Parts: sequence; C-alpha cells; structure tokens
Amino acid sequence: MAQTVSWRPKAGEIPTQPGVYRFRDATSRVLYVGKAKNLRARLSNYFAPLSTLHDRTRKMVQTATSVEWTVVGNDFEALQLEYTWIKEFDPPFNVQYKDDKSYPYLAITLGDPVPRVLVTRNRSIPNARYFGPYSRAWAIRETVDIMLKAFPMRSCSDATYKRAQQTGRPCLLGDIGKCAAPCVARVTLEEHKSIALDFASFMGGNDSRYVTTITRRMREAAQAQEYELAARYRDQIAAMETALAKNAVVLDDAVDADLFGIAHDELAAAVQQFIVRGGRIRGVRGWVVDKELDVELPDLVESVLQNAYEDATPPRDIFVPALPDDAPALEQWLGALRDPSAGTRVELKVARRGDKAALAQTVAQNAMNALVLYKSRRSADFVARSQALSDIQEALGMDEAPLRMECFDVSHLSGTNIVASMVVFEDGLPRKDQYRRFSIPESSDDTESIHQVLTRRLAYLRQPEVDDDEGAPRKKKFSYPPQLLIVDGGQPQVAAAQRALDEAGVTGIRLAGIAKRLEEIWLPDSDYPVILPRNSDALFLIQRIRDEAHRFAISYQRQKRRNDIQTVLADVPGLGPSRVKELLKHFGSVSRLKTADAAAVAEVRGIGPVLAQVVVERLRS
Repeated sequence: MAQTVSWRPKAGEIPTQPGVYRFRDATSRVLYVGKAKNLRARLSNYFAPLSTLHDRTRKMVQTATSVEWTVVGNDFEALQLEYTWIKEFDPPFNVQYKDDKSYPYLAITLGDPVPRVLVTRNRSIPNARYFGPYSRAWAIRETVDIMLKAFPMRSCSDATYKRAQQTGRPCLLGDIGKCAAPCVARVTLEEHKSIALDFASFMGGNDSRYVTTITRRMREAAQAQEYELAARYRDQIAAMETALAKNAVVLDDAVDADLFGIAHDELAAAVQQFIVRGGRIRGVRGWVVDKELDVELPDLVESVLQNAYEDATPPRDIFVPALPDDAPALEQWLGALRDPSAGTRVELKVARRGDKAALAQTVAQNAMNALVLYKSRRSADFVARSQALSDIQEALGMDEAPLRMECFDVSHLSGTNIVASMVVFEDGLPRKDQYRRFSIPESSDDTESIHQVLTRRLAYLRQPEVDDDEGAPRKKKFSYPPQLLIVDGGQPQVAAAQRALDEAGVTGIRLAGIAKRLEEIWLPDSDYPVILPRNSDALFLIQRIRDEAHRFAISYQRQKRRNDIQTVLADVPGLGPSRVKELLKHFGSVSRLKTADAAAVAEVRGIGPVLAQVVVERLRS
C-alpha cells in the first residue's frame, strides 16, 4: 500500500491559521468539509501513511483528488463557514441525518389582524410564534382544545371566519365559549389580540403568573357577587391546571433549556432532544444520524447542535452529553442565532448532579431506545434483508446467499468465568430458539477459546441422520450447517476458527470475522479485509448479528459470576438464599462485596457481627 496519496500538498504550503478545508474528487464534488484551529496540523493527519488511517478516512482520502482551504480570523468564523458549506454542498463523508419527519408545532399568527392558533408543520408563516416541536400531533391538539377554554382565541380557518362575518353568526366554538368570536364583534380586535398574546405568553412558560392572576380575579368577582364571571374564571383556572398537569414539572419554573441525549455505535447514532420551557417538557424531537467517518461523541454533539438549530432559536442553556473541543465558538454561534443584535450568550453544559442530571439520564435512555428501535425496524424490512444477504454473498464470494448465519463470541472477566455464545440468524432474522451457550473450563486466550467452541459446535455436523416415528430420515437437532460462520475478531480469531474447520474436516461453510473498531470483514488467508459500505444493509446485518452474539455472551458471563459468588456464600453456615440475596443487593456488585470489611458486611439486614466475620474470611480465602 502506498505511503500516502500522490496529490498531497507540501506541508509548507498549508497555513497554520484557523480555517475550513474541503476535499474534492475528480469531478470537483465536495466530499468532506471540516474546520481546524491549525490547518497544517489538522490536514497532516489525513496525509499520514494510509495503513495507519481509519478505514473510512482512508477511503475518503483515496477517493479525493484535491484539497483546498480557506483561512478565517478565528474559531467562530471557521464554525460559521463550515456550517454554511455543509448545508450548501451536502458532502457524503460528513455526518448524514435521517430526520425524515416533519414535526408538528403549535403556531400563533401574531402578525395577522385577527391572530389564529393552529397546529402546523409549516415553519414559514410570517410573524408567527412557534412552540414545539412535539412528537405527536394529537397531543398538542388536545392541549390546544383545553387551552381555548382559558384563552378563547380564534382557531378557525380563514374561510370559516369570513363566512361568520358575512352571516353574522359565530361558529360552534364561539357558541360553546372556546372562541371570543371577534368575527361578530363580541370582542374588539384589540381585546382579541390581547388574548392571543396571553396565550403565547402562557405557552412560553409564564404559566404560574396567569394562574395567580385569574385566581385573584375569580375571588374579586365572587366578592362582588358577579357569580357568572367568577364561574368563567374558575373554568379558566381548571383548564390551565389541566394543561399544566399534562406537562410534568421537571425543573424549576424559571428554567428554559434543551437537553440532548445521544446513543451511538460504529454505524449510526440516535439523538433525542427534550425542550424544557418554564420547567416543563414542552416538546420532544428525535432523529437518526448515519456516521460515515469515525466521529467521536464531542464532534458528534457539535454536528447535532448545528442540525437542531438550523431553523429554531436556541434557549440560554443547552445540556449535552459531552462538550465539543471548541465549545466557546459554538456558544457564540448559537448566541448569534438567539439574538444577532444583542450578542446574547448561550451556555453549553453537561449535567452532573441533581434534577437536571436525572432528566439528562432520561433523555439518554430515550436515545438508546430509539437506536434499538431503529435497528429493529431496519432489520425487519424484508427488502432490506434480501438486499443485505445478496450483498454479503457478492462481497464474500459465496455461491449462494447465506440464509443461515451463525456468529460466535467469547466473554470473560480477567481470564476467569470464560464463556462463549452462538447466535443464529435465518433469512436475516434471529432464531433465538437455536442460540447456544458454551462454558469453557480453561483457555490461554481468545483464539484458543474460539478454537475450542467451534470444535465442539462442528462435532454436531458429523452426526448421522436418525429416523422419525414414520421411518423417514431426519437430521438431529443442532446439526444443520450454516452457509456463513462469523467470529467476533480479526485475523487471529479467523485463523483459529479455520483451524477448527480443518481439523473437523467440514467444508462448504464460508468463514469470516468482523473486527469491531473498524468494522472490517476478515477472510481466512487474506492480507486485506473486505470493506463494506458504511451505510449498507449488508454491514448493518453483520454488525447486528455480532452485537447479538456479544450481548448473549455477556449475559451468560454475568450469570456465571453471580452463580460463582452465590455458590461460595451458600457454603457459609447460617447464610441461606435470602441472606445471600440481601448481601448482593446491598453491595451492588461482587467486587464491592469482596473488598468490604466485617463492619460493612454486618450492616446488611439479617447479618450479625459473627456471621459477617465468617463471610469476609470465606471470601478472602
């Protein structure tokens, strides 16, 4: 492999100032846009020996035929220019977003002579104030229906409003008190505009003030014996309290913030955004990101924020899972989006403790669930599965599509409790009834473990057929050979698996290994890996079966560890299953229990000082 590409610019030609660079291919298409505080230092990383580059970075550099750069004054200008170019050129090697949803917003058309409240996905209504986005249209419509009892403003279409003006009769909403009916002059346009402004202010987070004000008016009306007016105020309070109850208070009333959660793996990332206004969750948004290059979490956060606030105003506080390297420049850019003239500052934070940290954990869990759901839905697509199997067949040079695939993974804890897993996918879907677990009594390393497990598994393929009740021959359970056998690992693991196949005399099975960090597919006796496209369904399917094997092995290994410690504790006189359970529950992990002294063990319910001393001595022996 060549040391680097032939078109590499001389190091002395590249400036050391901050700037933005673009990689182009032979057709002048922009492949990648990036920024740097020091252009020479950053670009030199791309022109390191090709063998040392990350696979996707190497692919991008080899696809490109030139690089150009633009020097700017500071990091903030670099951030702005990078954002502009990414939106203009849509480079294929930058982060790709899969946000194909158009989220519903609540809009109040304050620029109209007679403002209207509506639920819309259109973000271009002139002089309208937007709230959201919301994850479900029906939820915000339900909220609007409730809020019209407290703020009876117009929600009808222009045609309905004109018809009411011509006939002199309001629509049903006007008759039932959910509209002040400016169409028939029950209120003046100024009074109706005031109602609309109050509605917008309430939705913007100033909710407690309105409840207090309306309560005071209700009491004053009752004291003045204006009972009908007091009843209307009472109904308004009930409507506002109902709306507030639907948005649980999660933070202080004065908190306006956005919280982001990101769950990612080697191929994709799921993002969840919680919009908190007035201490309440006002909206939720989620999308999926395809990772073309190896993007770390801080860089991913920066890209996510640029996408999230492309057409939205950021709040003062934004909580993220990790701070980008150039957080000050990003804060300045977000502040300019919030108020270009005043230079308002937006602060990026990582929630460490308290209510904000608890909510951030909830957002992160939602992101993880979204990533799992994305993977499940993608794997459930029949067309995508068929394409994936066809692509795997072509990439690995197989005679037929791998309708049955088996994947093996080894798990251990510092060389103890060594276990392995086998998972089975048929037609691209898991066959959990055919999963198998292996306990390995002794092994020197992972390659030896792989060899042992495959030797045991391949022995079943040599078993003869047996006759069923009707005398027809049938294969014994677990003796169906896979078309493709996958091991978790690179060349050493594949070599060990091939040795097991050769010793067993089994042929006709394609062998491959997947190296986790670079997602490379290794074949036996091959010096170079098979590279599948990063966004291909084939790589997605292989990654999924590998992750499933890893999950299954980890769960078995944890079970073995629990069983081991429980076996040891069960031999202690006076320590029954209930007390063993209390010990493990109290300390949370075996390692903490093993390092605890007798006094700490004695604090557990049902464990006295004498028994605690016996437990400590037994564990340490």
